[in-house]
Amino acid sequence: MPHETQKDILLELNDYSITFATPDGEVKAVSNMNLTVRRGERVAIVGESGSGKSQTFLGIMGLLAKNGATTGQALLEGKDVLSLKPRELDQIRGKDMAMVFQDPMTALNPALKISRQLTEQLEVHRGLTARAASDAALDMLKRVGIPDPTRRFHLYPHELSGGMRQRIVIAMALLTKPKLLIADEPTTALDVTIQAQILDLFNDLTAEMNTALIMITHDLGVVAGLADRVAVMYAGRIVEEAPVDELFDNPAHPYTAALHASIPRPDQDVDDLVVIPGRPPNLQHLPKGCNFSPRCSQVQNDCIDRPPPLETLAPRHCAACYHPFPRREELLNHG
Repeated sequence: MPHETQKDILLELNDYSITFATPDGEVKAVSNMNLTVRRGERVAIVGESGSGKSQTFLGIMGLLAKNGATTGQALLEGKDVLSLKPRELDQIRGKDMAMVFQDPMTALNPALKISRQLTEQLEVHRGLTARAASDAALDMLKRVGIPDPTRRFHLYPHELSGGMRQRIVIAMALLTKPKLLIADEPTTALDVTIQAQILDLFNDLTAEMNTALIMITHDLGVVAGLADRVAVMYAGRIVEEAPVDELFDNPAHPYTAALHASIPRPDQDVDDLVVIPGRPPNLQHLPKGCNFSPRCSQVQNDCIDRPPPLETLAPRHCAACYHPFPRREELLNHG
């Protein structure tokens, strides 16, 4: 990236892989990923369910299932979090990096009041007194748009609506002003109006705190107004990466183009909705060549024979495809 220095980079994944041991053999959920996230940058990770996008960041947070294992490097400010001991990881998890999950009820303790769950973050990671932690937590509840925050501060999670619970989880994640916030499908369980409000909240607060945001989603449509850059994952690999406007204007990989075409439009009939044919591959029995080749409309012999490397197509735009779609200006120049 132009003029990028090591100081600009907050998170760097180098040859990062995740495998799971199962009775049927090893499953490689993430394969040799390379990715950088700059300070304050907003990056969307897009792909279908099972593409490995959530596991990628659960691995970084040290939250994989017991049968999961990581290799490679995940450098947060130059420190490899994969090599940290549990106690060392606890010192930065929730403080320097935090995660918001799809279902807030999995992140909130149903037996504790909201007040205790919020103040504990600040007492543990910032060393605040109980009074100072309460004041800071109430202020954050106001900032995330909780009505009557003083009253709701003393409620249990089940006494709040889904949208309010998600706001509480966002407040909890941002209380310690982390350098990196990972949001895993944070709006999927919410109605459309609340979805838009939550996305605006991520946008405003991460910009205000200069917090880098990684937004994990299966919906390419939600990233247009939020992300600076998009990485598209398929079957455990990044198949395309580009600035958000570039990705929407010039999708190069057939999978990205298919995701783009499948975004519903207001003027579109139900019968005209685009569906990607077939299913994602079994991660234990991946194709010999490109993982997307069995579903690809552009497939040729070389796609079947060997997996394509991730190659640069334009500044800050790369794709893993032997036959990428041409850029719009190339079509115009040859039209």
